[in-house]
Amino acid sequence: MAICRKNSEKVNQEKTYLNKPAVILESTIITHGMPYPTNVEVALAVEEEVRKQGAIPLTTAFIKGELKVGLTKEEIEYLGKAKGVVKASRRDIGYVVANKLDASTTVACTMIIAKKFGIKVFATGGIGGVHRDGENTMDISADLEEFSKSNVNVICAGPKAILDVGRTLEYLETKGIAVIGYQTDTVPLFYTRESEYKCEQTASSVENLAQIIKCNDEFGLNQGSLILNPIPFEDSLEPQVMNKAIDEALVEMNKKGINGKEVTPFLLSKVVDLTKGKSLESNISLIKNNARLAGKLAVELCKK
Repeated sequence: MAICRKNSEKVNQEKTYLNKPAVILESTIITHGMPYPTNVEVALAVEEEVRKQGAIPLTTAFIKGELKVGLTKEEIEYLGKAKGVVKASRRDIGYVVANKLDASTTVACTMIIAKKFGIKVFATGGIGGVHRDGENTMDISADLEEFSKSNVNVICAGPKAILDVGRTLEYLETKGIAVIGYQTDTVPLFYTRESEYKCEQTASSVENLAQIIKCNDEFGLNQGSLILNPIPFEDSLEPQVMNKAIDEALVEMNKKGINGKEVTPFLLSKVVDLTKGKSLESNISLIKNNARLAGKLAVELCKK
């Protein structure tokens, strides 16, 4: 218990970023999303995209049980090479801290940390959601539930294409979460810009987006919003190519009996192989694109 109190005191003594143009960045992409050294290079490049917009990038993780909000270059390098790093969601925080473990943060965990430190904007690649066959497996990411608990605005390139997108959107609708298409009227699907799913809410500019968020806050909704930012045109992949690769990856996953937290890393890695690296290039592009928008939004939200 002394360890927990000590760590808690350290976190509580840290300054908050309320009313500052800060953008929080998750670290699962470093430990479970890309191979070394690409993971480190991309993490540092994403931070630089945020800085270029005049905002503060804050990559977050647990190192030996200590919460770090704003990793140093050396800490990012350490995580990029480390083995056996925990992929921490809401349920894992206490366990990681008490046992002094290394852990990267998922979307849900990063939202919790952002709320604690007064950070309003979070840039990531794509969110988790209801997995295919989720009605039987009950495999639903904790990311979705966190939107109703943490007032953080998450910018992503849509639900990961490996998910059951329709059920993911239905889950968010049931929770009353604002899903806002940024300069798009259809839901982007991570690697592809468009889909059959319509965005009921859209924002035409960063200023418009900030206004929507401020109005939600003033109304006291006290929950997060999901901002869908399509991958740049030049890096969008053909839906037919992606669907074929995902279907093949799912077949292999089921044969190997992979489940739980290992599903997403396995599928994303397999899709990279099946697309001959094209999906990795797209992944890098969309993450940088989301960081740019996040930086602009963080700056805009600080304006009176």
